[in-house]
Amino acid sequence: MDSNRDIGHWQKRNTREAANREQETIDYHYSFYSKNLAIKAVLAVLLTMAISFIALPVLALFIKSPLDTTLRSLHDPVVIDALRLSLITSTITTLVVVVMGTPIAYVSARFHYHGKELADSLIDLPVIMPPAVAGIALLMAFGRMGIVGRHLNALGISIAFTTMAVILAQTFVSSPFYIRQARTSFEDVDPAFENASRTLGASRSYTFFHVILPIAMNGLFSGAIMAFARSLGEFGATIMFAGNFQGRTQTMPLAIYTAMQGDLDVSLCIAIILVAISFMVIALVKILTRRVYKNV
Repeated sequence: MDSNRDIGHWQKRNTREAANREQETIDYHYSFYSKNLAIKAVLAVLLTMAISFIALPVLALFIKSPLDTTLRSLHDPVVIDALRLSLITSTITTLVVVVMGTPIAYVSARFHYHGKELADSLIDLPVIMPPAVAGIALLMAFGRMGIVGRHLNALGISIAFTTMAVILAQTFVSSPFYIRQARTSFEDVDPAFENASRTLGASRSYTFFHVILPIAMNGLFSGAIMAFARSLGEFGATIMFAGNFQGRTQTMPLAIYTAMQGDLDVSLCIAIILVAISFMVIALVKILTRRVYKNV
C-alpha cells in the first residue's frame, strides 16, 4: 500500500513537473514570438517612413509637373542647351575617367608601393570634399591667375569659365567613383588566373586585356555608369570654376538653379529628366552587380 502510494505521488509529481516545463516552453516561445513580432513591426514602420520620405519628394515632382507641361517645356531652349551640354560633357568626362582611371585602379589593386595609402587617400578625397571647395581649388589651379592657369593664359589658353572647365570639374568629382569601383573589381579577380596566363608565356599586357579585363568588365561598367551619373549631377564645382553661361557651361543642375528664379515649369522638366536618368543608372548598376555575383 505504501509503495503504491509512493508511486502515485511520484507519478503526480512528474506529471506536474512535465506540465510546468511544457508551460514554461510555451511561455518562452510566446515571449520570443511576441518580441520577434514587435521587432518586425518597428522595422516595418521605419522602412515605410524611410521609403515615404524618399518617394514623396520624387512623386511631388511628377504631380506638380503634368505630362503635357513637361513635354511642352522640353522644347524650351534652356532645356535643350542644358541637356545637350550635360550629355556631351558627361560622356567626354566618363571616357577620360575610364581611360585614365583603369590603369590607376589596376596598379592600386595589384601592386604595393611606397606612399600607396597617401595616393589612395588623395584619389578618394573628392568624394568627401565639398563641391564648392573643389570649384575654388580648381580655380586656384587652372584659373587665369592660378598656379598652372597663369602659364596657360600666357600661351593664350584659357580654361576657367569655358566648356573645358565643366569637363575638368566633372572629372575631378567623378573620377573617385570609377577608380574605387574599378579597384574593387580588379581585387576580386583571382590572381591565379593572371599567374596561369603568365606561366603559359603571355605578356603582362596580353594578360590584362584578355584575362583580367573581361573578368572585371561588369564592375568597370558599373563604375563608369556611376561616374557618368555623378558628372551629370555636378553643380558646386561647376558653377564655381566654369560659371553659368547658357550653351557653354550651363549644365542641367545649373539650369534648374537658374530656371527656379523665373520659370518653374522648365526647372521641373529638367529635374524630372535627371530623376529618370538617375533611376536608369541605379537599375543598370543593380543589373550589372547581380551578374557579377552570379558569375562568382
